[in-house]
Amino acid sequence: MSFTAYWNGDWIPLDQMRIDPLDRGFTVADATFEATRTFGGKMFRLNGHIERLYRSLQYIQLDPGLTADEMANLTEQAVERNAHLLSEVGDLHIHHFVTRGKGRRAWAAADPNVGIRVSGLDFPGFYEAYNGLRGVITKTQAYPPDALDPKVKHYSRMNFNLAELEANNFDVGALPIMRDANGHITEGSSYNVFVVDGGSLRTPTTKSALRGISRDVVLDLARGLDIETRVEDLQPYDILTADECFFASTSWCMVPVTYVDKRQIGNGEPGPVTRQLLTAWGEAVGVDIVDQATRFGRALTV
Repeated sequence: MSFTAYWNGDWIPLDQMRIDPLDRGFTVADATFEATRTFGGKMFRLNGHIERLYRSLQYIQLDPGLTADEMANLTEQAVERNAHLLSEVGDLHIHHFVTRGKGRRAWAAADPNVGIRVSGLDFPGFYEAYNGLRGVITKTQAYPPDALDPKVKHYSRMNFNLAELEANNFDVGALPIMRDANGHITEGSSYNVFVVDGGSLRTPTTKSALRGISRDVVLDLARGLDIETRVEDLQPYDILTADECFFASTSWCMVPVTYVDKRQIGNGEPGPVTRQLLTAWGEAVGVDIVDQATRFGRALTV
């Protein structure tokens, strides 16, 4: 299976994409990125992802040499060039990234790299997650916003790596739930965190967490279903005493979390509000999200 990728003005096989080891994106994580996906072969909320990418680029003072409209157009071309693989992979994962290029100092770097990487969604890696994930509230913290603003999607993620290792050391296979310096819940290593308490949907503010596109989708769906939503500071107590908990991210949309710190959440099964929201998401995009992930996850598992 050969995917086609965009790389600095050319369309090339994905496995031929290469980056210079002296590029600042590699040496000091001087890069920003976006990740989105298709549903039924159609891009989902592309404009929101492109807008966020260009806000990140503006913030870190990096000019990719392309307008936002040009980047969106290239993304649609990337989907078209890989559409023949949809029958094999189900849907596509699209990863945009821009590095600053080579240079000892950020202000002296030249020749940024722009890539659009296309692949199949990792259904084999996560389809069973819809039965319930396990989480761990870690000691490893999110970056403080006065050091690195969480609204920027960047590659400076060593704390995420350490949090994943810490979570796995405590509960094999579990994923991290991070906090800020004040003990407030922030996010996971690639997902936003939600809890359901007494029928109300609650999620942390974006003071120290990414303003996730999938987070916005969940909040929009909840409001459309007349589910009360509350964006506020959350403590570990709020997760450990919640009726339900779930994670939201681009690839899996939303997945239930049934154990945190080896403690059962609710009845230890995906909760009714989580299921209702996931069904509503599927209806909105015309795809049975769980069924698709299960079918292709099993078919692609070797």
